[in-house]
Amino acid sequence: MIEAVSCGGVVIFRGKILLLYKNYRNRYEGWVLPKGTVEKGEEYPDTALREVKEESGVKASIMKYVGKSEYTFNVPDDTVEKEVHWYLMKTDSYYSKPQREEYFVDSGFYKYHEAYHLLKFANEKQILEKAYEEYLSLYKNKLWIGRRK
Repeated sequence: MIEAVSCGGVVIFRGKILLLYKNYRNRYEGWVLPKGTVEKGEEYPDTALREVKEESGVKASIMKYVGKSEYTFNVPDDTVEKEVHWYLMKTDSYYSKPQREEYFVDSGFYKYHEAYHLLKFANEKQILEKAYEEYLSLYKNKLWIGRRK
């Protein structure tokens, strides 16, 4: 069993959510939220911000921690047990540029219902639901302003 930890973000600009489209040699295709592996000595929030920037070109800021998802998948001769820590983030532009080296071929900001239906994985849909509820609450209470690390 291999244990792995990643961090990612539900990035929102003007109520729309950032998604990335991954296509690896036509074996795997799907829309996902930006996330990636924690590097040695790195804090989880820093990983989340770095991965969002690397995978999408988006400079975001963290508003709130929204929880973690856990899942397992198989690799040749082993099983990976993965834990992903998620952050609600904001950005100040619709600009995004998918990271080709990671097989992302498209990116963009989508309305909640579109993003929910586009997402490939159930655990990411659950995180999106939770993060969007937090966003609506912050927005309603006029707390969706300013920048935080």
